[in-house]
Amino acid sequence: MQGHGALLRLQPHGARREGALQEMRRTRLEDWICEVEDLGALDRETLGGLQLRRLNSLLAREAARGGFYRGLPERLGSLDELRSLPFTTPEQLSQNAPGLLLGSQAEVSRIISGATSGTTGPSKRIFYTARDLEHTVGFFAAGIGEMAAPGEAVAVAMPFSGPDGLGELICRAVERLGARPLRLGLGRTLGEQAELLSRERAESCIGMPVPLLGLIRWMGGRGSLRRALVSGDACPEGVMSELERELGSRLFPHYGSREMCLGGAVTCPAHEGMHLRENHILAEIVSPGGEALPDGEWGELVITTLDMQAMPLIRYRTGDYTRFLPGQCPCGGVTRRLAAVRRMPEQPDIVELDSALFALPGLIDYSARLDGGVLRIDAAGSVPAADIERAARGLCPRLELKVCVRTVSSAFRGCYPGKRQILRQLLPGV
Repeated sequence: MQGHGALLRLQPHGARREGALQEMRRTRLEDWICEVEDLGALDRETLGGLQLRRLNSLLAREAARGGFYRGLPERLGSLDELRSLPFTTPEQLSQNAPGLLLGSQAEVSRIISGATSGTTGPSKRIFYTARDLEHTVGFFAAGIGEMAAPGEAVAVAMPFSGPDGLGELICRAVERLGARPLRLGLGRTLGEQAELLSRERAESCIGMPVPLLGLIRWMGGRGSLRRALVSGDACPEGVMSELERELGSRLFPHYGSREMCLGGAVTCPAHEGMHLRENHILAEIVSPGGEALPDGEWGELVITTLDMQAMPLIRYRTGDYTRFLPGQCPCGGVTRRLAAVRRMPEQPDIVELDSALFALPGLIDYSARLDGGVLRIDAAGSVPAADIERAARGLCPRLELKVCVRTVSSAFRGCYPGKRQILRQLLPGV
């Protein structure tokens, strides 16, 4: 591909000069969108037209299929008319997988089953075709390419569950960039992770923010690591700040979910929100009552997966909480941007607690359990229990706090096997 996008690919790990940022009018994500959609340039009008065509094609396919969405109109006159269609809920997704599958089982290359790690939502089955997965690999490569350079080792600290699992898809994207994936995975001890990073001289890492921060603190510094793409869990502001201080560079947050084939929004070198994969995902932000919210206001993210072959979803309520950032990104890109994404806030909230507690330098990790009116915090590290209690007290003034701290050895594997949450002790009979 010619033009500015081709020039961008020659610059290592997104380290563009300030003048280049002002000159370039396309992010790597938009470069990829233009490539897969055979577009010479991208603007809002072109993108809106593409989305409407995709939406109407999807509605026509659904009408012909006669499945879960058989009652919807076959065509809309504008994207605004999408708001007249009903929402799809996680419960409906859980209960109607066969009716939501748009096509033959023979076309399915990958099925993800079960509840999302660390959440209490219903168990779901999500289907992908080989084309769906290939698009996700290309999308991943666009995001990772802002950070990683050809030839370097990139540690992938994400789940590995087979040839088309998340970890392997990320590794394929890293290899596509000419970099070398280091399959760190999840569940290794701190000692094993540190040894692998040191031996392979990994310069970039892709993983969840809290485990990465804990590892760097336990190692006593970043070692060879210089950059990180964080995903797979909420990215609390306090944890992000600590990670950026340790690495000496800005982080590249990514947002995705299994319902959108694992990849949804990535960060550009301007670090002003996450650019949406708008050729494949039409996003809305709605109030608790389902009303559309303007840019800048926080609400629930709703997605329509326009170009998924196996299981497209129409107005799916993700349960994730975010907002559209108003205005254009300083990078000059035209795709819409999401602010930080989290689950719908609870009280007490693990994201706020993470921000407060990980401001304590000696903390490596902790888990939290709410047992009636008692919040139990089991911490790992070299921070006094009284300091943890003081940091948590401001967020939980009405709860009794019980804090236990243990030291961390090289055999420590972390406090959570997946996404972080405040566990809640159910009362008998509930």
